[in-house]
Amino acid sequence: MNTSFTPREIVSELDRYIIGQDDAKRAVAIALRNRWRRQQLDESLRDEILPKNILMIGPTGVGKTEIARRLAKLAQAPFIKVEATKFTEVGYVGRDVEQIIRDLVEIAIHATSKKLRKQVVAKAELLAEERVLDALVGEEAGRDTREKFRVKLRQGELDDKEVEIQVADSGGGMPSFEVPGMPGAQMSMINLNEIMGKAFGAQTKPKRLSVADSYEVLIEEECDKLLDEDKVVKEAIEAVENNGIVFLDEIDKITVRSERIGADVSREGVQRDLLPLIEGTTVPTKRGAVKTDHILFIASGAFHLSKPADMLPELQGRLPIRVGLKALTRDDFVRILTEPEASLIKQYTALMGVEEIALEFTGEAISEVADLAAEINSGVENIGARRLHTVMEKLLEDISFTASERGGETITIDAQQVREKVGELAKDADLSKFIL
Repeated sequence: MNTSFTPREIVSELDRYIIGQDDAKRAVAIALRNRWRRQQLDESLRDEILPKNILMIGPTGVGKTEIARRLAKLAQAPFIKVEATKFTEVGYVGRDVEQIIRDLVEIAIHATSKKLRKQVVAKAELLAEERVLDALVGEEAGRDTREKFRVKLRQGELDDKEVEIQVADSGGGMPSFEVPGMPGAQMSMINLNEIMGKAFGAQTKPKRLSVADSYEVLIEEECDKLLDEDKVVKEAIEAVENNGIVFLDEIDKITVRSERIGADVSREGVQRDLLPLIEGTTVPTKRGAVKTDHILFIASGAFHLSKPADMLPELQGRLPIRVGLKALTRDDFVRILTEPEASLIKQYTALMGVEEIALEFTGEAISEVADLAAEINSGVENIGARRLHTVMEKLLEDISFTASERGGETITIDAQQVREKVGELAKDADLSKFIL
């Protein structure tokens, strides 16, 4: 994590994309800042300071997931969002919770590889250029000839010319075997071609491509050769262990309501399996062992049918910071439509701009959209800000369909059009259940 934002700066950054929910923003800002503070301490004390995991409580569509997603982006930290309901207790058919960490490691490796690739891409481009020249003029060609072709290559004069290059043969013909008892066995299939390639030198195969396409393929191949795989894995695991963020959605769905008689074994089992993961354990993965002690867990749930007190007491204790998120109001909807950097109005205006249509909304139209979204949420099912997407799609359905034929037009949406397109449908509660 290479960010040292203050809590106030973090909240300010989140405000650019998310409306309201100040308590939740403050909680995650403090958690992120505490991570930075921990990194500044002596190693002896650093290991003792564990992250204070967060439980977000609030209805659907109010910004729980978006806050966590934006936070991870801000921190440039490995981030994974999972639904708690997707996992089963160890011993049952399905995915066990340790898979979360294995998936997080793969995400971190992809991000680290991308970051380190930027450091070697300049060298890879030069090596790729030499290989393209070999294909064009042969390895035995004189220096003057190579330089003439190099100039033409760099000017793009040879882009359409077809050449034959030798590229690594990824195989794929040989079967893969799942190794019993191997850490991360559900996801790690050992490819015999890969092992043989590393032992005896990778096999290559000829491929005919245009110069432009071959250049891209060879840059990728040279980058792979220049990258130190061990360094990538080491950095990725360190990033996961110190900066990883796991967002556990729908945690309320694996709680058992107190009035129910008899234990729901699988649900309670998932909670029990989560305990060591959140408390701190070592998870074996095919890339190596990963400690979860300093991974930040953010759990969230609507808790409509259950309450946080219905969770296992041990799990409650491991989520010490509780944050309540408020249901969104009509005024919030108006702000969501207009204020964020990538507000819905800006998104739809930009999409129509591709078809050379100038799409405009009057202030009354925006207010009417917000009114209708709030009205439908209260009458049918409260899905928060997601209702705005539904209303906007219905409102702009005809324009989107005919946009390609109306280039150059300026279309202004007013309150009357909103009422005509969506208003009547919203009043018919039975119909809006299915359409909105």
